[in-house]
Amino acid sequence: MVGITGSDDAGVFRLDDERALVQTIDFFTPIVDDPFDWGRIAAANALSDIYAMGGDPVTALQLVGWPRDVLPLDLLSTVMEGGLAIMESVGCTVIGGHSIDDVEPKYGFAVTGFVPISDLMTNAAAEPGQVLVLTKPIGTGVVATAIKAGEASDESTARAINIMVTLNKGAASAARRIGVKAATDVTGFGLLGHLAEIVRASGVSAVVESDAVPLIEGVPALAAQGMIPGGTRRNLASVQAMCQFGTTDDNEQLILADAQTSGGLLLCVDAPLEQALHAALIDAGSQGWSIGRLHERKFSDGPTGTIRVH
Repeated sequence: MVGITGSDDAGVFRLDDERALVQTIDFFTPIVDDPFDWGRIAAANALSDIYAMGGDPVTALQLVGWPRDVLPLDLLSTVMEGGLAIMESVGCTVIGGHSIDDVEPKYGFAVTGFVPISDLMTNAAAEPGQVLVLTKPIGTGVVATAIKAGEASDESTARAINIMVTLNKGAASAARRIGVKAATDVTGFGLLGHLAEIVRASGVSAVVESDAVPLIEGVPALAAQGMIPGGTRRNLASVQAMCQFGTTDDNEQLILADAQTSGGLLLCVDAPLEQALHAALIDAGSQGWSIGRLHERKFSDGPTGTIRVH
């Protein structure tokens, strides 16, 4: 039902008339200093792809790359404990995995879940007139870069870690309850990059109100100091041709393209249901910020659509 051609968050394979299989894989190098937190973030990040499709995770396989002659195996055990803690919290059973000797540590999961076909959300189901709702603040890429440079405050670090280990389970449940059919999670390609995927796949254009986009506290100041990941700069370059930034300055543009880890869901909701979605998010223990709208794609928007940032 969903394969590699759509740039969606996970693959979806129909099992019968009512259910489909959802599969994803994600792993990365350390982005924080604490090994337990790295494991938790990696697990939450992998699970997010399942939730972004409207599914529920069932099983997972661990993926490990480890420099065994450089870093002790008890450190890896702590990483894995963090990952397992997150998986256990949502009833996702870790049934195995694979490890290799690697010069750089890497950790993550392949996750399998199920989704009722009636609840499936994809990046190709958005429609003109819908409101864009984001469920987590952005800026984790900037903070992670600042952590590596020793420039992040304890408060910014703690806030970013808390955001990254927060699961999108509640947000996905709220979206299904309201009947949202178009969604994605905001991860490596940044807010603009993942919105661009929705715009291209759904044949729409978008307007983003930059002042409405929630940011992790301290991120603008860190960006102004140059704490910008290389991936963020590549993200901005990749979407620049389809974006109209108006008076949005360079740092704001980079933050909107910031490469996220375990970011929130970007939900496309019918305008009359906007407030109902916000209420459902609160009931589910989540949050939501309305950050823009989708519009019909005009001829002047070109074949891939346009994102206007105000």
